[in-house]
Amino acid sequence: MNTDQIRTVVITGASSGIGRACALHMDRLGWRVFAGVRRQPDALSLSAEASGRLMPLLLDVTHRLSITTAAKLVADSVGDAGLSGLVNNAGVPYGGPVEFLDLDEVRRLFEVNFFGVIAVTQAFLPLLRLGRGRLVNMSSLSGLIASPFISPYTTSKFALEALSDALRVELHPWNIHVALIEPGPIDTPIWNKSLDIVADLRHRTPQEGLHLYGTAIHNVERGLRPHGIPAGTVARAVAHALTSRHPNTRYPIGLDGKVVSVLRLLPDRLRDWLFLSRLPKWG
Repeated sequence: MNTDQIRTVVITGASSGIGRACALHMDRLGWRVFAGVRRQPDALSLSAEASGRLMPLLLDVTHRLSITTAAKLVADSVGDAGLSGLVNNAGVPYGGPVEFLDLDEVRRLFEVNFFGVIAVTQAFLPLLRLGRGRLVNMSSLSGLIASPFISPYTTSKFALEALSDALRVELHPWNIHVALIEPGPIDTPIWNKSLDIVADLRHRTPQEGLHLYGTAIHNVERGLRPHGIPAGTVARAVAHALTSRHPNTRYPIGLDGKVVSVLRLLPDRLRDWLFLSRLPKWG
């Protein structure tokens, strides 16, 4: 990393939740932070809590022009010093029975959670190479174990895990370390948004779907209520991935990480039975 100048990081999805916590935490550590937000009110709110080092960056990870414009702005600011870090945090939830998923919503989720990561990484990699920086991707414990009824979200995180493993090898010649942050349930506003999505799913699901899966959909809604550990815990893991002399490749966060580690070792049928035992009967 560049040590003779102030270190600079770009963080996507910094309007709220984990991204906001990461942006404010790195600002407090003395880094210059380009905090990606989609709306001007979010930029003003974030600036009000931070020092002058934090610069909101209007950035929509699903629009190429927005990404290239943001990358040029950052490049003009950092010059030959490049970037010390890029944190791909932007993400959205979506779930429901596969049989009745809205494919447009699934595609939208992948545009943010997966293709957006590729597009942003491509745009900022030249700056990471200049600054001998690090790449941090926000995954989830759901990227290690597929949970029923949130398959779009889990599959996007499975894809992100594979992408990051490949990138870690591809970028090794330039000493660009790639880390995955894998939180369990975190108390953030993303789950408030997902409650609206589940309510909309119930409204749009045909009567046949409600008859078949209604009980399970209700159970998903209960599981999406805000819960878990504070977002600041994730921010500290991101800081370790960006600053440690010996960063990890993966950062499982929360006690659920130990549970997931055990579940991954179980035979498929036994793992299925454990999931079924925790869900109400449906169908």
